[in-house]
Amino acid sequence: MADEQEIMNRWRLALGRYAAEQISFSDDLRLVDMEQALDYLYSREYGDEQEIRKERSGGKEDSKLSVPGWLAKVKTLFPKRTVEIMERHALEKYNMTELLSDPEVLKKLEPNKELLKTILSLKHLMKGEALNVARELVKRIADELMEKLEQDFRKSFFGRLNRSESSPVRSARNLDMKKTIRMNLKNYDAENGQLLLKQVYFSARMKKYNQWRIVICVDESGSMIDSVIHSAVMAGIFAKLPMLDTKLVIFDTNVVDLSGYVSDPVEVLMSVQLGGGTNIAGALAYCESLIEFPYRTMVVLVSDLYEGGGYNNLFSVSKGIIESGAKMVVLTALDMEANPNYDRQAAAMLAEMGAVVGAMTPEELGEFVSRVL
Repeated sequence: MADEQEIMNRWRLALGRYAAEQISFSDDLRLVDMEQALDYLYSREYGDEQEIRKERSGGKEDSKLSVPGWLAKVKTLFPKRTVEIMERHALEKYNMTELLSDPEVLKKLEPNKELLKTILSLKHLMKGEALNVARELVKRIADELMEKLEQDFRKSFFGRLNRSESSPVRSARNLDMKKTIRMNLKNYDAENGQLLLKQVYFSARMKKYNQWRIVICVDESGSMIDSVIHSAVMAGIFAKLPMLDTKLVIFDTNVVDLSGYVSDPVEVLMSVQLGGGTNIAGALAYCESLIEFPYRTMVVLVSDLYEGGGYNNLFSVSKGIIESGAKMVVLTALDMEANPNYDRQAAAMLAEMGAVVGAMTPEELGEFVSRVL
């Protein structure tokens, strides 16, 4: 009987209190609060019919919720993942931009990648304290992303073993088996047929510093938001590596050089103006001007390759970069789930010209760059 009632409760929450045949709740005040929180958001789906439905339901009306009250309520009533979904629906589907204009409300939002995308899309609506809080949220989310990706990047760059140098770091993957056996042969116990290890040796990691310039050129058109986030974080990680001189350029129909902020992903992300047209050729022409030593330069274009300035111009500038001796890498647009979305014909043409074209994740880019260096 309890299971049946739980099923009925779920149906009541799904259908709402304005259903033609209203389902009764069990005597649980928590369920009433859950329905009130759901109704506050999803009754907006009814538009002008909402008031009519309230009248038809018998005139019963819960106490009015404010945005801060609603946000506090959903956080106590629903799992974190559900709260994130409801917050996203509130911002994107029902245009509840007051979530971003009230600093106190903004502080209560769950910091995650979806919120980061929303803040970047709507930051032009924020002012004063709300903008400062938004910046703090962007920093928290960007720091988490960087921490997650940086370890994989560093493995790619510093992962090669240096067998000629011992390391105090005792890690199984650094174990120098040959040296350990050779240095302990004097401790061999012939009677028991055992090699006694009085000292275990580990190999150090090589630090190979080649002076390369990497120019990351990022399309900031509206469809590129996921790739913009990844690219800002990637550039920040590259900027920490002593063998790289990292430049960062973002563009739509205009070109902005953010190389002075490359070590600060937050400043980069808050500088991005999503939307507008696309002139890839113009951006690449600017990147070409940054090439000083072509054979130690890599130009990384992050774009969906939907060119607004004419494909002939795009191919002409790309050809110049490739023929100069610089390496050109084209990272096609990826969303947060690494699903590719790009102009495949343009990608095929660039690959035929000699560019390395791929829908790489940030981890894969780190591995690729380490192989080139």
